[in-house]
Amino acid sequence: MSSTVSWKTERVKAMIFAAGLGTRLRPITNTKPKALVEVNGVPLLETVIKRLIAAGVSEVIVNLHHFPDQIRDFVRKKNSFGIHIDFSFEETLLDTGGGLKKAAWFFDDGQPFIIHNVDILSNINLEKMFEHHLENKCLATLAVNERETKRFLVFDEENLLCGWRSLHVNKEVVPRTPKGKSQDLGFCGIHVVSTDIFDKITEDGVFSIITSYMRLISDGERIMAFLAYENSWRDVGKLAELDK
Repeated sequence: MSSTVSWKTERVKAMIFAAGLGTRLRPITNTKPKALVEVNGVPLLETVIKRLIAAGVSEVIVNLHHFPDQIRDFVRKKNSFGIHIDFSFEETLLDTGGGLKKAAWFFDDGQPFIIHNVDILSNINLEKMFEHHLENKCLATLAVNERETKRFLVFDEENLLCGWRSLHVNKEVVPRTPKGKSQDLGFCGIHVVSTDIFDKITEDGVFSIITSYMRLISDGERIMAFLAYENSWRDVGKLAELDK
């Protein structure tokens, strides 16, 4: 990764994870994809794309599975929002890791890129997060905050990822020994990732990117937290949160 890369001087690419079935938003998603569920009359996909554009992103790839033609038609009617938008169709859902690996061809410039879940609404400063990633020379940077959740990522006092903990299944996996006191933080569904990761992902088929992250940190790779404590953030992938 070049130390001269800057958010202001490089064309920044992004991937939007939008292939999911949206089961937590049924019955709305019985007839439309989660990406086109509306908040204040605006589809989630439009909100995320415009947010990425406002932050300086110029090329986006969206992964598809559930009602893919609806998403393609929507983007076409919007004239791709004036940027380059491509798609990665998954005949079988590949989860986040498999979906990212399938879209590796899109990230051919060797520069870091953003991953953003389609059901996340926030005002997290993406430019600041991108610069934080570059300054710390990480393989990946994950936006996190302090909140009540059943699933945590575990970081040490240097904000390096050390593992995960789930209250759902009462399980903890910590492949990297924390330096100093550890902290449990909620993942915000936004990453900045270096393209080096494509040479390091050995998993195949259907797998979570978190699975790859756990293996990579056990190999000594640096994956760091971007602390988004003061930012507005909401996961609207559930009906109750969508109503709020």
